[in-house]
Amino acid sequence: MGAPMTPQVTTPHVTIIGAGLGGLTLARVLHVHGITATVYEAEASPTARTQGGMLDIHEDNGQAALRAADLTDEFRALVLEGREATRVLDPDGTVLLDEPDDGTRGRPEVQRGELRRILLDSLPVGTVRWGHKVSGVRALDGGRHEVAFADGSTVVTSLLVGADGAWSRVRPLLSDATPAYVGTCFVETYLFDGDTRHPASAKAVGGGALFALAPEKGIQAHRESGGTLHTYVTLNKPQEWFAGIDFTDPAVATARIAAEFDGWAPELTALITAGETAPVLRPIHSLPLDHRWDRVPGVTLLGDAAHLMPPSGEGANLAMYDGAELGNAIAAHPDDAEAALRAYEQALFPRSAAAAADAVDVFGLVCGDGTAPRGLIALLTGAA
Repeated sequence: MGAPMTPQVTTPHVTIIGAGLGGLTLARVLHVHGITATVYEAEASPTARTQGGMLDIHEDNGQAALRAADLTDEFRALVLEGREATRVLDPDGTVLLDEPDDGTRGRPEVQRGELRRILLDSLPVGTVRWGHKVSGVRALDGGRHEVAFADGSTVVTSLLVGADGAWSRVRPLLSDATPAYVGTCFVETYLFDGDTRHPASAKAVGGGALFALAPEKGIQAHRESGGTLHTYVTLNKPQEWFAGIDFTDPAVATARIAAEFDGWAPELTALITAGETAPVLRPIHSLPLDHRWDRVPGVTLLGDAAHLMPPSGEGANLAMYDGAELGNAIAAHPDDAEAALRAYEQALFPRSAAAAADAVDVFGLVCGDGTAPRGLIALLTGAA
């Protein structure tokens, strides 16, 4: 009589929508555990667009996710030394706070695009299917879902993860919530080779991040690799106000935005007027702070699709942590996807609600109320 047969464990193939940091972290953690996944991404290639600016990766979530992905060494190789320095200036250019990067904050800075690259490079060839824009998703029987793509193709999956950002096409399977405008827009531009071509502005920015703030408006900037100065103008205005600006004409749009900072120090306003890329309007939206949903078989969300919140330095970290936690949950329940999703969501909801509440507070100090810049200085110095 032969030996008893070992029970066969059937791990579901995981279908991930969105090749951002969260979706790729999930795919990588699954790969570490020997679980296959396919990531469908609307963009045509990894280089279809720039991937944003600097990210400070936090010890308790972003770095924890990278440890779960077994990519700590690769991450450390990307760190740009000195970029944790922070300066706060008055509109007249007076330095109110100048904190050097002393290496003790535990939030090393990397370029988002480089972080995404190491995640992509860590996945088996063919894991990411580029040029697959989702046109619709519908529930089938047995907890399965069909995803339709703009090219006419479809895929049916028993485990679907929406990692597709603020305007997720997967979210409606779980929730009626839609992002709401928070009353603030960012206008983004870049100055290149700042130390040589824009020395006064480069000096104002310093070695890391700059905040020049007044109530309801501000100029933020970050020193990136190669001396690039990445500017984020913040204005609290109705969306209709921005709709009245012709952003298809960069000169007109730049002049209109700069006019809101009339009288500010020239080294600060040059971060707008000397921009070498067309200004890009980025309205800020948020989901309800306590966004959650009832368990729906075979589908869940992570990152901005699950908990879009005002920018506070946590978004990318939370997305990666979500991906790692979900990957670990699936690995811990290889023959019971529903148990994995329940465990993941039970931890996700309180974690993301707390982070969203904190994000609103931080965002208000930087972009909102009449305490700027005093509130931000109090936060940075521990006096808040």
